[in-house]
Amino acid sequence: MFQYMFFFLRWLILHLAAGELDYISQGKGMQLQGDYSLAGLFPLHYTKNPNSGFPALVPCDQGRPNKHAVHLMQAMRFAVEEINNASGPLHLLPGVKLGYQIYDVCSIPASVLATLDLLVPQYQNPRVSEAGQALFNSTEAQIAVGVIGPDSSSKTFTPAALLGSFLVPEISYEASNEMLSNKFLYPSFFRTIPSDKNQVTAMIQLLVQFNWTWITVLGSDNDYGLQGMQSLSQQAPKHGICIAYQGIIPAASDEKVQTMRNMVEKILKTKVNTIVVFSSKTIFHDFLPFVLERNITDKVWIGTEDWSPSTLISGIPGINTIGTVVGVSVQDASISGFPDFQKKEVEKSIKHIKDDSNVIKSSANDCLQSTDLYTLVSKNYSMDDYDTTSSFNVYKAVYAMAYALHLTLGCDSGKCSRKSVSPQKLLPSLKKVRFSLSNSSVYFDAKGDPPTGYDIVSWVWRGTEWSLKVVGSFTPDPVVLSVDTDLIQWHGREDFKSVPVSLCSPPCPKGHKKLLTGQHTCCFDCLPCPAATFLNLSDPTECQPCLPEQWAPPSSEQCLNRTVLLLAWDNPLSIALLFFLATCLLLTSGTAIILLVNLNTPVAKSAGGRTCLLMLAALTAAALSTLCHFGEPSPLACILKQPLFTVSFTVCLACITMRSLQIICIFKFSSKLPPAYDKWVKKRGPEITILLVSVTILFISVLRVSLDTPRPSQDLNFYPDKIVLECSKTLSVGSAVELAYVSLLSVLCFSFSYMGKDLPANYNEAKCVTFSLLVYMISWISFFTLYLINRETFTMAAQVFATLFSVLAFIGGYFVPKIYIIVLKPKMNTTAHFQNCIQMYTMNK
Repeated sequence: MFQYMFFFLRWLILHLAAGELDYISQGKGMQLQGDYSLAGLFPLHYTKNPNSGFPALVPCDQGRPNKHAVHLMQAMRFAVEEINNASGPLHLLPGVKLGYQIYDVCSIPASVLATLDLLVPQYQNPRVSEAGQALFNSTEAQIAVGVIGPDSSSKTFTPAALLGSFLVPEISYEASNEMLSNKFLYPSFFRTIPSDKNQVTAMIQLLVQFNWTWITVLGSDNDYGLQGMQSLSQQAPKHGICIAYQGIIPAASDEKVQTMRNMVEKILKTKVNTIVVFSSKTIFHDFLPFVLERNITDKVWIGTEDWSPSTLISGIPGINTIGTVVGVSVQDASISGFPDFQKKEVEKSIKHIKDDSNVIKSSANDCLQSTDLYTLVSKNYSMDDYDTTSSFNVYKAVYAMAYALHLTLGCDSGKCSRKSVSPQKLLPSLKKVRFSLSNSSVYFDAKGDPPTGYDIVSWVWRGTEWSLKVVGSFTPDPVVLSVDTDLIQWHGREDFKSVPVSLCSPPCPKGHKKLLTGQHTCCFDCLPCPAATFLNLSDPTECQPCLPEQWAPPSSEQCLNRTVLLLAWDNPLSIALLFFLATCLLLTSGTAIILLVNLNTPVAKSAGGRTCLLMLAALTAAALSTLCHFGEPSPLACILKQPLFTVSFTVCLACITMRSLQIICIFKFSSKLPPAYDKWVKKRGPEITILLVSVTILFISVLRVSLDTPRPSQDLNFYPDKIVLECSKTLSVGSAVELAYVSLLSVLCFSFSYMGKDLPANYNEAKCVTFSLLVYMISWISFFTLYLINRETFTMAAQVFATLFSVLAFIGGYFVPKIYIIVLKPKMNTTAHFQNCIQMYTMNK
């Protein structure tokens, strides 16, 4: 569609130039003849399109004057005068006069027709002046080597495409739509106002800084508003900003009144406190009365550079009640000498109006929209900061064109060459311009955009008196937003200092995930993260599980390393247990030495003789097995820990059991089983029985370790916040078989010992053995009970203690009485004493 329209306009230009159509370009715009001419497109009047719509044309002079555009036009004229008079900051065109043609582009059709009027002379047969400039049959017709304007993006798209097709340089001072940066569609377009891409980024950063995540976005129904609103809507979710409602503000008409009222109702229903308005000032001006009609107050309005600094908006009666206005504005700058120039022009205009012969009347040709310059200027419009800033953009645009001419004409030598310059020749030079103007660097990037940023401004009211205050700044490269919050007066706040809140849901406490309650990510309920999970800030809607080696309490934002439980060598409990172990080893060693020295005495023989040494060796091995419990478990320690104790303790129990059985057989069953007992003893039955019992438990232990080898392991399930370093298979089928075997042997040992409770005192071990077995059993029952409910370091120490206490119990219960007699009661360690005891037992029986 665009291609067809483009070819039609090109055809129109060709036929206008050939004079085939009934159209005569009189060039009755505001002009200044010069060697090289610039065209200026300014909306000097406000007009409304008729109901028939585009491309119908309403004469501009029927609208009300646009005082802002008058200042912009004057800025262009002032810049041209400075350049011609060499009175400006840069002496660019010595010996060359710069001219201008100014058009009133009060509407989109007017801007298109003004562009056509600029392009027509390029297709007519020119005659060349002394300066080499092309002249035409009409003495007023000039080829414009460059175009300044138009103001808005909507009025710029078609002219930029048309001028770009002929490579005519164009610099806009207020058209900020980022689509215009497309060099494929608009190859000759430049601007001195930043792209809306930067403006959107500035507005997003502003929302982020104040944590306004629940907003309404309004955009005017034109290219400026629609494109800006679309760009903002695309970027907002990337920064966690939710748009509760988007509305397009239509151009004012009787048919759109209800539409605007409905938009206001929807804004109220969203209950947002921050409203972003990406709109042109003229459309927003017609929408605001409907806002004031509903008495909307205490809101924060985020404005674009087109309306936030505009007196057209701030001048609406009652506008001071809508709340706080914070907006983006083109960086403030001023033009030295410009106010004085305007004063002189007002005086000259008034003088011209009084002298009828000097009045330049409007052209009868409405298509060219010629405007009475002197009537406009004579009104002496006041100039505010917004006018000053925008005027500086026009001023820079004119100087950029002049600087490009300077490069093209080779003026560095002090005099310009005065050669013929077409717009196409000027374009490459314009891309190279780089200079400073009023402490402002002027150049264009590859997209034709300037490097400038924005001021962040805020409205200030003193009663009904309005002023604009700069409260911060924004730079696009790198992206930096700086705002002094203390300079902003927040309306609706008692102290004017506290920043308003605009949230759908308040922030969740730490460690609480967001449970979305609707389509917007900003609306949610808060749920605490359970234990062993944490809230990853990059994904606030899900609680992430911790690593196995970590833990987290409920409502946590990070995982913590678990406490490692082990019986460290330097632990105070470990040191105490090692002393206990050393005591047991000293007792077993001392007892073995004493028995070895007195091995042939009656007490040693009655205790078992050489069997006692085997028992003591087994108890020593059982005590040494506790060394496998200290420090981090190793594979060897896990293999030896349980089998070493079980086998060695079984050997000890087997020896006591056989000794008790022998004594019972001698004293109680010798008369009943003399042949069998004698044969059993002679065939070394006791030793073989002890060996078989020991080999059996050894076989069970080796088989268990081989089939189900214990290994160092981490118990991560017993405690949520701790790691128990232990050996695997502590509680298994194999260990249960071992335990059952040892338990059965313990019961037999206890039974045989108890059966000899009425034997002579020297052979009666019932009390001592029973005591030792009870201590042994109670120790291990206590440990297993504690192990099932607790795995702390104390429990590990309890296992070592139970092992050593069992060893000590057998030493104390079985061997200490023997040592006592051998060392302290030697009279009782005689054959006569033992025979006397046996005789007493026999006589009593």
